Amino acid sequence: MKSTHFILASLLTFFATAAPAQSRRGLSAVDLRVEYHQNPVGIDQTAPRFFWKIESDRRNTLQTAYEIRVSLDEAFRDRSKMVYESGKLQADRSVQVRYEGPALQSRTRYYWQVRVWDNHGRVSPWSTIAFWEMGLLKAEEWMAKWIEPDLQEDYSQMQPAPMMRMEFPLRRKVASARVYISSHGVYELHLNGQRVGNDYFTPGWTSYHNRIQYQTYDVTNLLRQGANAAGVMLGDGWYRGNIGFRSQRNYYGERLALIAQIAVRYDDGSTETIATGPNWKTSTGPIRHSDIYNGEYYDAQLELTGWNTPGFDDSGWKGVVVANHPVNTLIAPQGPPVRKIQELKPVQMLVTPEGDTVFDMGQNMVGWVRLSVQGPRGTKVLIRHAEVLDKKGNFYTVNLRAADQINTYVLKGSGVETWEPRFTFQGFRYVAVEGYPGTLTADAITGVVLHSDMEPTGLFDSSHPLLNRLQHNIVWGQKGNFLDVPTDCPQRDERLGWTGDAQVFAPTANTNMNTAAFFTKWLGDVSADQPESGAVPHVVPNVLGAGAVGAAGWADAATIVPWSMYEYFGDLSILERQYGSMVKWVEYMKGRAVRLGDPYIWSGDFHFGDWLSFNTTRSDYPGAYTERDMIATAYFAHSTDLLIRTAKLLGKDRDAASYTALLQNIKKSFQDEFVTPRGRVISDTQTSHLLALQYDLLPDDLRPLASDQLLRNVQRFGHLTTGFLGTPHLNHVLSEFGHHEQAYALLMREEYPSWLYPVTRDATTIWERWDGIKPDSSFQDAGMNSYNHYAYGAIGEWMVKSVAGLRAIEPGYRSIRIAPMPGGGLSQVRAIQYTLYGEVLSAWHFDGADFVLEAAVPANCRAKIELPFAAADQVLLDGKAVASADGVQVSGTGEKALTVSVGSGRYLFRYPASGFPESARPGSGASQAAPAFSRDSRLADLLATPASRKVLFDEMPALMQSPWLSQVMGFSLQRSMECLPPALRANEQKLAAVEAKLKAIN
Repeated sequence: MKSTHFILASLLTFFATAAPAQSRRGLSAVDLRVEYHQNPVGIDQTAPRFFWKIESDRRNTLQTAYEIRVSLDEAFRDRSKMVYESGKLQADRSVQVRYEGPALQSRTRYYWQVRVWDNHGRVSPWSTIAFWEMGLLKAEEWMAKWIEPDLQEDYSQMQPAPMMRMEFPLRRKVASARVYISSHGVYELHLNGQRVGNDYFTPGWTSYHNRIQYQTYDVTNLLRQGANAAGVMLGDGWYRGNIGFRSQRNYYGERLALIAQIAVRYDDGSTETIATGPNWKTSTGPIRHSDIYNGEYYDAQLELTGWNTPGFDDSGWKGVVVANHPVNTLIAPQGPPVRKIQELKPVQMLVTPEGDTVFDMGQNMVGWVRLSVQGPRGTKVLIRHAEVLDKKGNFYTVNLRAADQINTYVLKGSGVETWEPRFTFQGFRYVAVEGYPGTLTADAITGVVLHSDMEPTGLFDSSHPLLNRLQHNIVWGQKGNFLDVPTDCPQRDERLGWTGDAQVFAPTANTNMNTAAFFTKWLGDVSADQPESGAVPHVVPNVLGAGAVGAAGWADAATIVPWSMYEYFGDLSILERQYGSMVKWVEYMKGRAVRLGDPYIWSGDFHFGDWLSFNTTRSDYPGAYTERDMIATAYFAHSTDLLIRTAKLLGKDRDAASYTALLQNIKKSFQDEFVTPRGRVISDTQTSHLLALQYDLLPDDLRPLASDQLLRNVQRFGHLTTGFLGTPHLNHVLSEFGHHEQAYALLMREEYPSWLYPVTRDATTIWERWDGIKPDSSFQDAGMNSYNHYAYGAIGEWMVKSVAGLRAIEPGYRSIRIAPMPGGGLSQVRAIQYTLYGEVLSAWHFDGADFVLEAAVPANCRAKIELPFAAADQVLLDGKAVASADGVQVSGTGEKALTVSVGSGRYLFRYPASGFPESARPGSGASQAAPAFSRDSRLADLLATPASRKVLFDEMPALMQSPWLSQVMGFSLQRSMECLPPALRANEQKLAAVEAKLKAIN
């Protein structure tokens, strides 16, 4: 770790000399957001929500009041343009604060500020000015028409990508301009030769029959007085490309389409709208096909230079057809766009036994490869993608099933050519290149990582290198599968929004990244695709058909995911929005139970069950089969329980009472049908006991007996036997009933089956199956064997909540519990959550004979800190007796922990570890090798990524005052850089200088 400390110290020195420090002391409101976004453009929430964080130089800071003002004037000088002034409101809320001013107008930018008062009698200055801009709030504001390319196409197979264009004059100097655009298929927009925006796969994948997103872009700087040109490329995307695993195309329609309008305001205040209509033209060009599963074929010989600029000769182009598609289904984006997030260079080039030239990217990633090549005109280069090599070291693609994952580039023969795809993505670690002219080196390819642009908000690190790699794999599994929708896998002929995968992983996803907007968008499609029967589809958006609905544990995403969002983000509005969907799902289960015989036992229907649970060929144990009727009834109860809680929060007392009676009956029937008098649950599997305990389906007197049955099962096998539905609860339930040592044993196990077994096999993401690669290096059944499948990564939530001990007491982390659980032989653990209120830290380590806990609580929050195995008279806080600390309440010693209540601030506790049991001490069961600082070429790759370019030069002083640098001293450099605070965003030149300095040190 010394190398890491040295580099970070040098980083600090560099920042210190980069700009003079500026004081951030006192009280301030910072990081202003609207609907979770910084300065969003084109929203359609008519009562948007405000968020801000509070920075304070004093402990125990709470907001007591706030004032918001909103203006049309960016400088807040013109009183006539003031839209809303809240006045001083006595309220402590600083997140999810609703706008309560006059009705908002379409296409209008609003500027806002906030100031706050605190419990120390201080008032902050007005915050920096932020803004939001409204989109088109009424369907009649769409002046544009849907247009379709008038081309002869064979809809039964992949087709060339249409290109559409129009030229238009602008009569005066442009003061401002916005473009509003959407498509059937995916689009890329150009104005005057420049690509508009940095979003990919727009307009995104939604339930297209019900709702289609449109994007808004500020294009003021791309337009000019005089001649202008707009050009758009269209790709098949999810709309009409290959989708699902049934070789189906054209699921939403056969013809691609475009709708767009440019709203221009001139310097004299007059306005003009340029819109899609019959005057547009269309042709095809270099993209001969582009398919999400099968890749892109690009013939650079067919490039049309200047097609997106004024003066291009389009006399040979075809016309367009004006289509009668509705505009009332167009909605503003709710989730984050897909963007290029970072870049990777190969870590190795090799030639396989079969003769393929293959690059190892060192990471199973999702995105595409950028190719750099020089050669004769017409040379064809093929880029193939795979997740693994087989046991002989050959390129392995059988598990991709029908997905080709092949990109093809045909050279135009004019010097060095650089190309990357537009309308496809691949899941891969290994890249095979064929047909490359000249000498092929690692400089020829770059891996471009794409996913929905969610802020990283969580970090976990420990003294165990394999555990750190597991966390790395969990995060990369989320990166690869959160590409506009929460997919199951990103590589084979599937890539669908499986509801079961999403619901089991949602809590972990929420700890890793700010998924609030991402899940808000997806849940809108859950509602949209939910039929009147209430039966939630297996996948959302639903491309599997009307019959692929209603499976327990999958469809329950309709209740579980909204509730998880409420818990992590305090988002009551998502419960309001999804309430109707939640009711429909519970009523569907209720109806199925009645029709199938018992009104409170759901039996006889199809369910996936505990999908991909542990299986073996041993004659005495055919597999961890858990009775599916039991699972279905357990979820019937759980979703009903979540609906009751939601109804109470929303003030729907009659619903709450009705469903409470239903839940009582379900529990009674569950116990009668599936539970023995001694607490054994039918099937006697780990999962059967987990669901009964986790969902509180047992009477109080049977819960300890059932937990003992669970423990005996785990001890009998010595490993987990759970599948998708049981795994997320396994360690949580063991910990809840005091079986911490057994929970740690499962986490730290390296043999199959376990979480760490794939890590020992060089996995860089989470596998779909426990034995995707078997101990003998052979593969599991290729029909279902993804190496990037996040479901089993749900253990990440337990690692944060229990190992680090960081969890919310009150939804959204307004009230926090920090209760670390040492064990597993670990000597140090550190976890950070960047919540909506600010940074929460729990970091513990053993220092000689002492146990040390560092905790951070953001302003406007409180925390209960539970110090394990501590005696009150031995605990020091910041070097002084804890009992004498100001603003700290010692509320008594429990059986295994001392509880201390604190307000905001940073706290360092130290006390003798003599009271710790052997199982909680370091070195008793795990490797103590600290993560070594990487000295390979990936350091430069890390620093060259957009994710690490988060430090603006003019915010260097802010970084100097930030607690980030002191916090990351216990982390590896990679995790330190990945966890830069969201507010510290990118300046490439300065970060390039940092990179050069670090390279020199290295």
